[in-house]
Amino acid sequence: MQTLEKLSLPSMGCGTWAWGNQLLWGYNESMDDQLQAVFNLCVSNGVTLFDTGDSYGTGKLNGRSELLLGRFDREYVGTGQKNICIATKLAAYPWRWTRQSMVQACKASAQRLGRNVDLVQMHWSTANYAPWQERGLLDGLADLYEQGLVKGVGLSNYGPKRLKHVHHKFAERGVPIATLQVQYSLLSTYPVTQLHLKDVCDQLGIQLIAYSPLALGLLTGKFSEKGPFPKGIRGLLFRQLLPGMRSLLACLREVAQSRNKSMSQVAINWCICKGTIPIPGAKTINQARDNIGALGWYLNSSEIAELDQAAASTDKKMVQNIFQTK
Repeated sequence: MQTLEKLSLPSMGCGTWAWGNQLLWGYNESMDDQLQAVFNLCVSNGVTLFDTGDSYGTGKLNGRSELLLGRFDREYVGTGQKNICIATKLAAYPWRWTRQSMVQACKASAQRLGRNVDLVQMHWSTANYAPWQERGLLDGLADLYEQGLVKGVGLSNYGPKRLKHVHHKFAERGVPIATLQVQYSLLSTYPVTQLHLKDVCDQLGIQLIAYSPLALGLLTGKFSEKGPFPKGIRGLLFRQLLPGMRSLLACLREVAQSRNKSMSQVAINWCICKGTIPIPGAKTINQARDNIGALGWYLNSSEIAELDQAAASTDKKMVQNIFQTK
């Protein structure tokens, strides 16, 4: 096995789901210069982890997020350049079921990026609907590490039972699991409070990554139940959830005002205080700057307790990922 450079992860990353996604996020190519500016601002401020997926990008734009990241990475010159960590998630498509299909998928991602993937992740588990498919995919994931094609491997949307199973399987091959990524925010505490995933990750030496820490924008305070709402699916979700979030948003607003921070910054900082690496997305310089403002300070224990209580008493919670396993 080749010796690899150690995977180095910052306290916050940047999610790039929106980079190439027209359906949910209204992407078009005129945004590319702005996205490059977002990338540069993040890296220069120590936000050096970028999370993508080989399924990101709608229709003809499939793989667009990886292509953009590769280009921005090549063109970036400045502080933090050596620390850039590109994490991609390989989709468990129905036609992918051999170990070789995972190795090929990662090589295709590396080609789009123009460099090796640093952290390769299984996008979701097939345990809920096609348990037979997963064995080959996981073998392929471990092969990537053994062949020195990646610095680390991670999982996404796995619950404690499956996580322990895969950890045991990989340990037999001497392949460590670096990260587990789940939907985690003040509106989606389920993976930690009910599945106890943070405890399991701590026991196994795995870093927990929190995706959607702003709950698709619901926790930014920019939207009210009277509208206007975002277009499409997000709008439907916002109409459904905002009325039941009054007390949580009020608590978030109160902490933000007393701290002289934005509500987004408090929501992201809460995730950091919980020992996770949040990866909020950013499509504009203003969003990226706002996210970066969540770094360099910490909520105190009473503020965390207040937010915990408000999160627990919220009527409706964020919809869980359908692939999240137990």
